[in-house]
Amino acid sequence: MTKKIFMMMTLLGVPLSIIGTLLHWSNLLLFAIYCLTIIALSSYMGRATESLSIIAGPRIGGLLNATFGNAVELIIAIFSLKAGLNGVVLASLTGSVLGNMLLVAGLSFFVGGLKYKRQRFNVYDARHNSGLLMFAVLIAFVIPEVFSIEMRGDETLSLSVGISVTLIILYLAALFFKLVTHRGVYQSSNELSEHEEEEPEWGKGRAIFVLALATLAVAYISEHLVHTFEFVAKSFGWSELFIGVIIVAIVGNAAEHASAVLMAHKNKMDVAVEIAIGSTLQVAMFVLPALVLISLFFEKSMPLLFTWQELAAMASSVLLMVVISNDGESNWFEGLTLIAAYVIMGIGFYLL
Repeated sequence: MTKKIFMMMTLLGVPLSIIGTLLHWSNLLLFAIYCLTIIALSSYMGRATESLSIIAGPRIGGLLNATFGNAVELIIAIFSLKAGLNGVVLASLTGSVLGNMLLVAGLSFFVGGLKYKRQRFNVYDARHNSGLLMFAVLIAFVIPEVFSIEMRGDETLSLSVGISVTLIILYLAALFFKLVTHRGVYQSSNELSEHEEEEPEWGKGRAIFVLALATLAVAYISEHLVHTFEFVAKSFGWSELFIGVIIVAIVGNAAEHASAVLMAHKNKMDVAVEIAIGSTLQVAMFVLPALVLISLFFEKSMPLLFTWQELAAMASSVLLMVVISNDGESNWFEGLTLIAAYVIMGIGFYLL
């Protein structure tokens, strides 16, 4: 039933997005059409990456889900940078970090916990990811803000570029560590005992084709979505920060939300956690630093400087996630706790 709904949304949404853009329909109507179409296309990206994850295994599958889920957000961010909306970009990436850690992980723990009393995932991966989360947010994001107080604009940008290059190198090293040098070394006993065979929905070739086609469609729609932000903000009285942190982040991460919750419902918590936390790390240590470097080619460069509210929200979210996930187990109440934290922060950003 859900697949049919998303198919109808895609078949209607893509033509309406093109027609509406050409005929200059109301920005408010176009904003709604663009968002719903991107969410529908994200479902196809999620199904394609799920098929590939069954073929490639949980770690590679989780990485693929995170990567193509973040592709939507990366595309929206690049067009936002081109339009000079640096505040929206930083806010949307803050929202992505908060959304993945609190909303995606929270919904996964909650939905899976309603079906299973206790769910387990790889405790070694959880501890490894905790260290990287602490490093990315508490060091790489806070340090520029602290040092920039005594710096000029060009010095702050140089610091941001240096930190961005360091983050990208460390992220690539972390992938090499998990997937090459220490692959299989830190497997948990329940992971080793699972040999459940599952047929992928689509074959490798079809999954890659659907993924490529959906990504191209998202790229086209995202470019036009960016131009509706200013009008929507004025119409509803929303701040640039709220649009970035909540609206853009939820739309951009729709594929990951759906995939992670589906995996948790099937009791595949290693994949669900890899999607939620792996995506957070990818945003913090690769997508954001890459956007800082890409911004150097645009008229308005983007230094790695968040507001104090954004930093406080991300830091507290990291600490909460580390405390909850470090035992390698989850239940519905822990999921509800993460969702509650997201709601509280969402109210704060709305009223700011």
